[in-house]
Amino acid sequence: MTYPNWLTQRSHLSGSRMALSFHDQQWTFSEVNELALEYAGKLASFGINTDSRVAILAKSTPDFVFIMYGCLHAGCEMVMLNERLAPAELAYQIEDSAADFVLVDDVLQEKIEEHVPVLFSKIKAAAPSDWVPASEWKKDRTISIMYTSGTTGHPKGVRQTAENHFSSAVSSALNIGIAPEDVWLCSVPLFHISGFSILMRSLIYGMGVRLYEKFDAERSVEEICNGTVTHVSVVSVTLERILRTIEERGATASPKFKAVLAGGGPVPVAYIRRAEELQIPVLQTYGMTETSSQTTTLQPADAERKIGSSGKPLFLYQVKIEGAENAGEAGEILIHGPQVTPGYIGRFSEREVQADGWLHTGDIGYLDEEGFLFVVDRRSDLIVSGGENVYPAEIEKVLLAHPAVREAGVCGAPDEKWGEVPVAFVVLNKPAETEELLAYCKQQIASYKTPKQLKLVESLPRNASNKLLRRELKTWL
Repeated sequence: MTYPNWLTQRSHLSGSRMALSFHDQQWTFSEVNELALEYAGKLASFGINTDSRVAILAKSTPDFVFIMYGCLHAGCEMVMLNERLAPAELAYQIEDSAADFVLVDDVLQEKIEEHVPVLFSKIKAAAPSDWVPASEWKKDRTISIMYTSGTTGHPKGVRQTAENHFSSAVSSALNIGIAPEDVWLCSVPLFHISGFSILMRSLIYGMGVRLYEKFDAERSVEEICNGTVTHVSVVSVTLERILRTIEERGATASPKFKAVLAGGGPVPVAYIRRAEELQIPVLQTYGMTETSSQTTTLQPADAERKIGSSGKPLFLYQVKIEGAENAGEAGEILIHGPQVTPGYIGRFSEREVQADGWLHTGDIGYLDEEGFLFVVDRRSDLIVSGGENVYPAEIEKVLLAHPAVREAGVCGAPDEKWGEVPVAFVVLNKPAETEELLAYCKQQIASYKTPKQLKLVESLPRNASNKLLRRELKTWL
């Protein structure tokens, strides 16, 4: 099975419709396609083609969008690099992905130390080579690769195919509907599945995207209250900032505004109720990088009676609880459907993703008697800090590399601003100051992963198998 080239097809079907706006600039789908074709030719002049794997490090700007769309035309695989990562983390992902080229926004070039990047400025200045875009895309074509941390402490490169993105977009449309006037406010990072999936929906639906380089509560509220956008994707932290700003203004959402999609962890009940008073429907979602965005969504009509639930599966998907025979029994959440990744790349390429036809998420949850999903633990030890997934094992791995550290344990502590922040407990084998250890972490990992507190202890809680009991660490807070 194949799909028509999404860029050329969308330009043909609704070329005059607004595709992208940023500050006071905007582009139609025809204009976006012409730019994408031009960029694909420029990329070809560097030798980038359908056999290439290209890592991209950039901020969420129109240039990033046009270069990504150029890559879509060129047919290459895109490795989406997180601009917030430390140079050492980026170097690992570039090496693990075996990227043929590294395309870098000029303002971020200092983050790439061991590779020779192709700067955006060089791409823009290049003379396009002759090439012919593919009229069709195979459904199993890998479009994007995104790294997600895991319990091993080593990030895994997740493949996302055309079929993955298409089924995700279609399932979401069947759930919330689409209309020609829809405009999605995108202030979540484009290198995350949350932001990238908005671009994919844009091409598949013919939907406009209002792009922000970073989240801005004041501007977001103006858009929501003025009716210039119809949808927005948020995490709990940013939702609260939007609600607080609207409340301070004594305003309400425009009747044109349709819904907030909230991911990155459960949304507090108080936020849902505050949003209702402001006429803002909030759709809680559950998904992951391996499922190319949301798998379940809680409808606003069910939000009050199903408090804490992540909703039911979207139309094309199935969810079950491993080993559960009755409603309410907790177990590992398993997912099946065309949105599930076909596999990983690099050091985890041999890992089976769907050995029995189901994705084993590592998350613990249960289904109630009506089939609503409740997530009990998000990968059990996962820390969700400001919408970013932070895995304790990754931080522990960095701390254990310090010569003064014998043991390390990390857990999440509640935080009013970020939801959760990482806190580390360390057993030393020789004297060291906590400031020294924190400075060491800051050199190795992103700032949002660096422990906000580090406590020196005599020992860590472990079970009979000597496995660290992170849940016990939380009682020490």
